[in-house]
This record gives sequence, structure tokens and C-alpha cells, in this order.
Amino acid sequence: MFTLCKPISNKKRFSPNRKLDDNFSFTLFPNAGSVNASEWDLITGKKTVFLEREFLSVIETCSNTKLISRYVIVYNDNKPCGVIYFQIIDFQAGIFGDLLSNQVETIRSKRLKLFENYIGANKEEVLMRLFTCGNNVVSGDYGFRFTKSISKEIAHRILLEITEIVSKEEKLRGTISAILLKDFEKKLEPKSLFVEEKYTDFFVEPNMVLDLPANVNSVNDYIQLFSKKYRNRAKSIFKSAGSLTKRNLEAEEIKRYENEIYKLYESVYDKAKFKLLKLPQNYFHEIKSWLPEKFFVTGTFLDDKLIAFNSCFLMEHEHLEAHYIGFDYEINHAYDLYQNILYQIIELAIANKRTKVNLGRTAAEIKTTVGAKAVDLICYVKPQNTISKLIMKPFISFLQPAEWTPRNPFKEESLQDSSEQQKQSTG
Repeated sequence: MFTLCKPISNKKRFSPNRKLDDNFSFTLFPNAGSVNASEWDLITGKKTVFLEREFLSVIETCSNTKLISRYVIVYNDNKPCGVIYFQIIDFQAGIFGDLLSNQVETIRSKRLKLFENYIGANKEEVLMRLFTCGNNVVSGDYGFRFTKSISKEIAHRILLEITEIVSKEEKLRGTISAILLKDFEKKLEPKSLFVEEKYTDFFVEPNMVLDLPANVNSVNDYIQLFSKKYRNRAKSIFKSAGSLTKRNLEAEEIKRYENEIYKLYESVYDKAKFKLLKLPQNYFHEIKSWLPEKFFVTGTFLDDKLIAFNSCFLMEHEHLEAHYIGFDYEINHAYDLYQNILYQIIELAIANKRTKVNLGRTAAEIKTTVGAKAVDLICYVKPQNTISKLIMKPFISFLQPAEWTPRNPFKEESLQDSSEQQKQSTG
């Protein structure tokens, strides 16, 4: 284990090359603009959108809570070997009211009941400061990257050491209630390290991932792989949207429809199970301007009125990442807006020769009806004070996935053909 640095004064925190041991050191940066760009980009290779400085600088302007971002470059013998990204978010007490209400009923703890009463009387007070390694705006493990020359065990030890140092130093600004490491498809190794450092792992809602066979050239080709029941269902969904028009929006159009896009985004955001960060209003325009060939915003119109939109990233390794969506709930059912959005995303992936589509979390059962499968995600949490220890169990319970029934839209022979194609493509 490395020698743990002691917390230092605010000014010295951002001094270069603070030592971990004789070989490793790190530099902490207060914002994206101050990061050593060439060193950061050397590690990320500018291949991971959600770890690129330009993207993270837009996230710094998220508006619904107080957000602090911290950036770390790790050095091995004074050469950059890793990057780490942290977000620090304050949550007001009111957000935990619904979370605790059911727990009080079942646990019948006097202490928890008193705490619930406190929340009711102090809804606007900051109750929890969450220190996250990763990005609360997107699903996936976008909290750190190390070069291949650093073993996973050493990388994870460095990660936990620096997380401990930086989180303690943030206590100079205000109490850190809990540390969160998010979202991993496999448990991090060595498992004993995370137990030793008192982290608890738990599952959150899975990513819904769809694989597209190589011979699919259109959405119509794709639904031909479905059983008759689901093929007819898809055709009915398309028919519902027969009077609608859709088009990819360029940066100027996104700017023109900015108010409408944001209102539709808010309609979905407001229904979210747990609200973390709310995007700034200019978010979609900023990202499109930065990545005009890799970021798509598709608008759906009814008589020239924007009633729905979806956004997607073209990622590396033939992968498409569905991003934020928005739609008018009042007419959703009449036009099957949500399910048409899912097929629009699939259509975009096919048009851009993508073979894997990450449809994100939420609405897992509906996403399985278009062929998506669940990929489990694991998080690690470490409470830091009495309050966080008290709410940690209901908090984890709240974040864990609800029960749902997976559907299989494919014909059996289609599944076999797809499996053979996957074997051939990877063989």
C-alpha cells in the first residue's frame, strides 16, 4: 500500500507532482480548463468521449445542484500513466424523503423515524455531499483510465489512495458524506482491497445493450428477425407515427429549437427515479458544435411542432451510445413516441454500420421488446459519516433495479443465425 498523503491547504492541493511513493505521484486540477491537455489526451487517446476535456467542461455547467469537478493525472517516474475524474454533488434533504418513508415503516427504528422528521422540516438543507469517481451524467465506468503498463491491481490501489486523499481534502470545503465508484460490468480486482478499504458493492439498474447482426441493412431487415407477434407489434408502432416527420438536427437547428428541446428533456428528467445532474440548456448545441460528425440529435415533428427528440454518440469499436431523450407525455401513447424513439436509435446505428447499441438504463422491459439485453452494472460505495451510514441501506435499496420481465422478440432460428455470425466475426 502506498504512503497516504496528509490533507494539505487549499492552495497546495493543486501543486504539481505530489508523491504517493518513490515511483508514483499525481497532480490535482480544479477544472477542465486547468488540466494539462497534452498529458490528459495522451492517456485517453481522445477515443473516449465521456473522458474528453471538452465534454467534461460542458458538464461543469450543470445547473440543478452545486457541482464541483476534480481532475487528476497520475505519474509513474514522472511520466503520465493514468487519469482520474471526480464529481462532487450536494443533495438537499428533501430528495431523501420518499426514499426513507418505506424504510421507516418496515424497520421501525426510532433513530430513523427522528431522521425522517428532520428531513421533513429541513427539505432545503444540504444533507449529503456525494464524492463520485465517474460521471453522473452518463452510464458506464468513465472515472479513470490507466496505461497498459500499469497492472489492474496497482491501478486500483492508486485509485483508492488518491480517492481517499482528494475526498479528505474536500472536507476542508464541506463534509463528504459518501464516496461512490461507478459503473462497472465486473467486480474490481483484487476484491480483498475493496473489502479492506470498507467499500460495499451493489448492483444498479443495468445497461440495456442491443447487438445488430452483420447482415442487417435497415430497420425492416432487423424486424424480420422477430417472431410474428413482435414483428406485427413493430409495424403497429411505425404506423402510429405515420403522420410524424423526423430529421437529424444540425447545430443551428438545435439552437433554434433549444427551448423546445429542453422542455421535452425536462419532462423526462422530472419523472426520473433519482435526479442527479440536470443538464444546462445549451448542452445539446454545445456538444453538437464540438462533435458535428459523432453526435446526433434527431427531432420528431407533428405539423412542424417538435414533440420528441433523441440524442446519440457514435463511439469507438462500432458502438452507438444512446444519450438523452425527450418527448411529450400527453401524446406519447397516441403516437408511440417512446418506442418510435428506440427504433430511430436502431435505425441510426444501422445507417452508421454500428453492431452494438447501448440503449442505457430505465424502461428495461420495453427495451427488451426491441431486442436489447441487460448488462449488469456494479457500483462501490463507502459512507463517511453518521448520516450517510444511516441512509446507506435505504439508499442502496432505492438504487437497485426493480423487478421486471425480460422479453424475447426474436424467432428461434434468428437467434441461432445471429449467434453463428457473432462466432464468425470474433473467430
